[in-house]
Amino acid sequence: MTKKELAIKRHELSQHKNRPTSRDYIPYIFDEFIELHGDRGYADDKAILCGIGKYNGVPVTVIAHVKGRNTKENIEANFGSPYPEGYRKALRFMKQAEKFNRPIITFVDTPGAYPGTEAEERGQGEAIAKNLLEMSRMKIPIITVITGTGSSGGALGIAQANCVLMLENATYSVISAKGFASIVWKDPKREEEAIVQQRMTSDDLLELGVIESIISEPEGGAHKDAFKTAAEIKTAIEPHFNALMKLSPDEIYEQRYKKFREIGFYSEI
Repeated sequence: MTKKELAIKRHELSQHKNRPTSRDYIPYIFDEFIELHGDRGYADDKAILCGIGKYNGVPVTVIAHVKGRNTKENIEANFGSPYPEGYRKALRFMKQAEKFNRPIITFVDTPGAYPGTEAEERGQGEAIAKNLLEMSRMKIPIITVITGTGSSGGALGIAQANCVLMLENATYSVISAKGFASIVWKDPKREEEAIVQQRMTSDDLLELGVIESIISEPEGGAHKDAFKTAAEIKTAIEPHFNALMKLSPDEIYEQRYKKFREIGFYSEI
């Protein structure tokens, strides 16, 4: 299989209709998980899940994008596209985690923040920007796992982390491949070309230093065995989690700053 064929295959698997959601993984990764609700300002956005659980016995705050397993659930969760209140709910519980010195683990799986008029009226851009600002200066460990599709600022709104891990067949990009093709070439049919051009799959992103490691999936994709995939995620998080827990608050802050400053760094010979 060529590199292009592999990238296209992984892109297809990232959007597979039966791909597990964050709700499929969380019960297998965390013990005693309790979901929390609401931004205390407008509404409880079902596209963002927040809660507290224990990871290997350590209390952590969990924040995740939510996609549905069927049409009814997808409509309820707006197909994984949060409104501003979703990001404000996430920030509310991030700040709570910071207050009680709890590490944060986030799961990214979204086609992007909802771009509708009502979202813009309620401050979509401001909500995401504030999350980026607040996450960037937190002095607690933050680990992000890209589990499906991570697109645009909608993904970054909960992904300003010390460590970013990625499932083998997930994607992570500034815009969807079809959106890229539509804007750059005015031709959405060039989606496959856009997948390659954007370098949005796990192999490329590891090479670019955007992510720290790739998490293996069962042969054929995560949907073949959600339990096994969850076990792989839990195991992959552990060394990064343990390493971050040994750092001081100031070291955690500096490590995250350094990580993002080094993404895209290059030298000319």
